[in-house]
Formats: sequence, structure tokens, C-alpha cells
Amino acid sequence: MAREFDLIVFGATGFTGRHVAAYLSARAGEAGLTWAAAARDGERAARALEQVGAKPDALITADIGDPASLNTMAARGRYVLDLVGPYALYGRPVIEACIAHETGYLDLTGEIPFVREILLDLDADARAAGVKVIQVSGFEALPADLLVRMAAETASERHGEPLVTADLAVSTKMPPGIPRLSDGISGGTFQSVVALTGREDAASVTDSAALIDDPALARRVRSLSPIALAPRPGEDGAVVGPMAPAPFINPAVIHRSEELAARAEGRDAHPFRYREGIAFAGSPATLPLRWAVAGTLSATQYAMRAMAQAGPSVRQPVARVLGAIGPAAGSGPDEERMQHWHWEMVVRAQTTAGNVVHTRLDADGHPGYLSTARMVGEAGVQLASAGATTDAVGCLTPAAALGTACTPAFASAGVRFSVDP
Repeated sequence: MAREFDLIVFGATGFTGRHVAAYLSARAGEAGLTWAAAARDGERAARALEQVGAKPDALITADIGDPASLNTMAARGRYVLDLVGPYALYGRPVIEACIAHETGYLDLTGEIPFVREILLDLDADARAAGVKVIQVSGFEALPADLLVRMAAETASERHGEPLVTADLAVSTKMPPGIPRLSDGISGGTFQSVVALTGREDAASVTDSAALIDDPALARRVRSLSPIALAPRPGEDGAVVGPMAPAPFINPAVIHRSEELAARAEGRDAHPFRYREGIAFAGSPATLPLRWAVAGTLSATQYAMRAMAQAGPSVRQPVARVLGAIGPAAGSGPDEERMQHWHWEMVVRAQTTAGNVVHTRLDADGHPGYLSTARMVGEAGVQLASAGATTDAVGCLTPAAALGTACTPAFASAGVRFSVDP
């Protein structure tokens, strides 16, 4: 269907939205695509975009509280990249408007209970409309999802065997100086955690099979692959602690991707044990300290799980207090600090016969801010480029929607995927 714009960035005045817009300002022209920035306040959007050097083809006024404006926005684009969170509070009206106008949708929520809600309520509508609704497409869970899917496909091609395990480790090299609170969690991420904590179904965030349709498959996934929080030894002497800022996001997405891949290929799903975490490397002399750091991170995540599983009378007052005292959505570190990060992900996957496959990613820029914005922008470019992504429609994971064939294009975003020979 012909539209004015290939891509619309909704929430262009927010912290991540501004950087998605800055990325598209250069990249969309290279790809021959048109794009618009959408926000509640057009004048504020123009000022914010000027600060990052972004020059959209147009500015669109759209407000979560104005359904007519959301419908008008959705009708003008082929894909809407939604950067307005927390998504549990603000995401559904945008998704519904996109489905109603047969417009593709992508966001970067990490709120698994909300993703489950959308899957249960709107997957059939999205499939009937023939559109992709893609969630969890930032640092959680786009790179991990694609890396594990690359490993599964490589194992099948090389050995004709499915995976039985996939272990992912991420490592980061921070810029010089004293670490800051904003290095770890943005205002938008913090407010999303708060919104999640207050939901009635918050406990589902701890379920590795939260997004699985088939009840029998869900039981197998829970048995084979509970979400791991304890520290463990990693490769090359590293100590692996649980993923940060939360270990409760990627597992559900990755297991959903295997279910969707099996459905697309007309085969039975092959559930596998998936583990992930942050690798703390160093000399043997630092081993006790690295175990202590991993243990502290693990204790924090156990506390997060206990809070998610507590009753509403405990969680909801805590959510209200945290929402009032924590950083506001839209806040983050300064531009200079975001640039000087480097991060890597490695997946070590093993097949039924014991064959091992390694897939890797190395990237430049802060993973949760700059890399996330660039990945969202590049995902939009790939989705809007003819033949670059899969034909799948409905409520999809990043791997199911994009496919691994487009991973080389993410080098434009400073994110480089590879498979070991």
C-alpha cells in the first residue's frame, strides 16, 4: 500500500527517539526511504531534533491521549517505530491504530507481561491485517535473539541437528572515569520497570515460557530452561553473572522465536536450555573479586524476582514510590559518554550430538542507549526495504520478523554479527 512515509519515528523528542531520528537522518537517504518524526509537541520536536542534527522529511503531531491523531499518523506510514514508553501504559493504542491501518509496528519494550497481553489479544488481528507487530527490539532482545537464531540455523546447516544448549555472555568496555548511575539504566527503562512492578500479572515476567502458545511446549521450556540467576563459570576463566539491567526479558523472546521458526518451517519445535549473563573477565588474582561482583548482581536479581512474584498489596505501593523518586522517562547520559563504549556478545551453542557452534557480535556505543537507537533505526530500514526481511506477519519476535539474512546490514549501526568457521 502506497504511503507518504516508509518510516515514522513516534516519540522523537525522547532520549532514544532523538537518537533513532539522528540515525535515520543519514541512513534513510542511503536506503532511498522517506521518514517522518512524530511527537505530541511539534515545536519541541523541531528543537530536539535540531540538537542532534536530525532532518526528517516531515513532522507529525500525534498524542497518546488523542486517538484520532494516532490513526492519522498510522495511516501515513508503512512502519511506525514507537519510542513512547512505558509501553504497558502507552503502547496498546499505538499498536491498535497500526493494525487498523495495516501499518507495521516496532517498539523496544522489555515489559514481557505487556508483550504477552498483546500476543494474546492482537496476534490474530495483526495476522488478518497482514502486518508485523514487533516488540522487544532494543538491547533486549534484538541482538541476543538474532545471535541464538543464527546459531540454530548454523547447527542445522552444518550438522543437521537442533540445539540442546545455548549460552550467551555479554562483556562491555566502559569509557574512562567513574561509573555513573545513568550508565546502567535510563529514565525510560526505570519507569518501564516501575510500570511492570505494578501490573496484576507481574509474576509472568519470571516465566521463560511466557510467550509460548503451545501449553505442552511451554511446560518443556520451563523444565529445560528456567531463568538462571546464579553466578557460574564462563569461558576462558570468566565469571558470568545474571544479565543486567534484567535477566527476565531475553529468555521468553528467544524461546518464542524457536516456536515461530518451527511453525514457519513446518516442523516440531526443539526446545533447548538457554542461559545468559554478563562475563567478568580478568587475571586469576581478581577471581575472588569477580565472583563477589557477580554474586552481588545475582542477589539484586533474586530480589527483583521476589518483588515480581509478591502480591499486589506489596508491589503496587512500591511501584508508586519508585515512580515518584526515580529518574523520569527521557533522561540519559551525555552524548560524549555514550560514544566511548564497546561491547560484545558470544553465544556458545551445542547440538544433540555434541557439536559446538559459536556466534558473535561486537558493537560500538553504549548498548542500552546509542546501540539500541541505531539498532531500532536499522531494523526499520530493513523492514521498509523490499525483500530484506521475512514474510512472517502477526505478533513477532525480532528474529522471526527480521530473519538472519539481514544481519550484515546492522554493521551500518556499528553492530557486527558473525559466525565462527
